[in-house]
Amino acid sequence: MLDVTVIEDPEAAAVSLDPVRARLLAELAAGPASATMLAGRVGLPRQKVNYHLKALERHGLVELAGERRKGNVTERLMRATAASYVISPAALAAVQPDPDRFRDQLSARWMLALGARLVRDAGALITGAARARKRLATFALDGEVRFASAADRAAFVEELAAGVSALIRKYDAPEVEGGRDHRIVVALHPKVREVPEAREVPEVRGEREGVGESEPVPGIGPA
Repeated sequence: MLDVTVIEDPEAAAVSLDPVRARLLAELAAGPASATMLAGRVGLPRQKVNYHLKALERHGLVELAGERRKGNVTERLMRATAASYVISPAALAAVQPDPDRFRDQLSARWMLALGARLVRDAGALITGAARARKRLATFALDGEVRFASAADRAAFVEELAAGVSALIRKYDAPEVEGGRDHRIVVALHPKVREVPEAREVPEVRGEREGVGESEPVPGIGPA
């Protein structure tokens, strides 16, 4: 089982978004189970569970883990093909975000468009590498920082931009034939607070796009 996989096919995305099938995926991510076992967990008839499992199997979201005899019946034990799934923007190709349409380094929507492209590209690379049976050369950096003030945050962004730009100038070799092109994405955003219950409004620390520093926004606290 993969830790995470990207769904690129629109039909597979639609299948995974069905509430019952999403519940079955979650159950099968925890371990192999038969339709009979799942029926008791989700409160549905076995025949209906089988119907949903076949739809998930057709789109590669679940797979056969083994079989076992139970009386005169052979049960199929199914398992999820991944512990978690991400739907690629490629599944909505006609309306997927395009960060090249506008560029605004201070726009959260532009950052979202960049993130969507990252998911799409990573999914395509993973799929291609799996087919070619090759490893991918990737790197990711994740961290958290608490700024004492908005001025410190602005200074951090300025230094970060200057540092990354200097590294790009140092190592960029567009004239070299056979060089390998890579994309660099660096994002900085307020940390989203975890909420214990889904009915509560999530609290985010940050500012509304296009408003002044620390202006209150519903669900958003001062930076």
